[in-house]
Amino acid sequence: MKSIRILFLTALILAGIFSCKTQKQTSSENEITRIAFGSCNRQDAPQPLWNPILADQPDLWIWMGDNIYGDSPIMDTLKAKYARQNAHPDYARLKKSVPIIGVWDDHDYGRNDAGKFFAQKKESRDLMFDFLDVPAGAPERKREGAYSSHVFGSAEQQVKVILLDARYFRDTLERVDRVYRPNPEGEVLGEAQWKWLQKELKESQAKINLIISGIQFLPTEHGYEKWANFPKERERLLDVIAASGAQSPVLLSGDRHIAEIMKLTDSRFPEGIYEITSSGLTHTWSEISEEPNAYRVGDLIAKLNYGLASIDWEKKEILFEVKGETGAVYATQKIPFN
Repeated sequence: MKSIRILFLTALILAGIFSCKTQKQTSSENEITRIAFGSCNRQDAPQPLWNPILADQPDLWIWMGDNIYGDSPIMDTLKAKYARQNAHPDYARLKKSVPIIGVWDDHDYGRNDAGKFFAQKKESRDLMFDFLDVPAGAPERKREGAYSSHVFGSAEQQVKVILLDARYFRDTLERVDRVYRPNPEGEVLGEAQWKWLQKELKESQAKINLIISGIQFLPTEHGYEKWANFPKERERLLDVIAASGAQSPVLLSGDRHIAEIMKLTDSRFPEGIYEITSSGLTHTWSEISEEPNAYRVGDLIAKLNYGLASIDWEKKEILFEVKGETGAVYATQKIPFN
């Protein structure tokens, strides 16, 4: 009788009646055409953007940091705040229907603007992985730091998402009169993550490579957290991307409570490399009207926002949009790829 039941269940599985995959999982072989992303989300604040995000029917959601405002070295506090975010009904709908990946910035790390000396970083990282439903056997759980890569699609329609950890290994910054001073010799990624990143980019077969960090990559002028506070690391990153041969790299970032689209053109990137900053989901820097940024394309946006990347595989172009409540579009940028 037992053997008959086993044969019956096997037949059901083969027939597709039972599936090992949930609705939210994206197979590495499935075409991906729409990616939504955002940052800076207070778990105890109104969250009006999940419904327009759901209406866009993304194939993937990417958290880019400050996914909750934990701001505590007490892990029970962080755990409770993650639980509160998971219980939000609109976010729960997204989580049920869309694959979710991500990395942290500082508030979900546990302490504002913290780096490698945060004592609870390992425990905090594991709580974030639990929030993101990272499998127990995933490579990122077996090493230090929170960095990871994810490949979607196959052959000529492949997208690679590289999530950089700009907290766990980052050196200290000195702040004077609310402005961070550059740390000329300081590190952001640490050597293990650098070696991993070089390999991920060099071996990438993807037509589109999205490279993500909580803090901004390109800006050099503002006095807040950014890659330019570690000038050697910023140049090294741009050198590594350019030398890797990875196709169509695009930078995505959060943190700033504003949104903007940027482009750097130099000898390494003669056709330019773009960065899209999307922040925040629940609050923005309402007092700001302008801020110097030589790389900005278009306007600075200080409204609740999220990002959406729509890939047209036939035309070989990506439409990036910065969107807001009711699906309003605040900025757009088309980026071609080969």
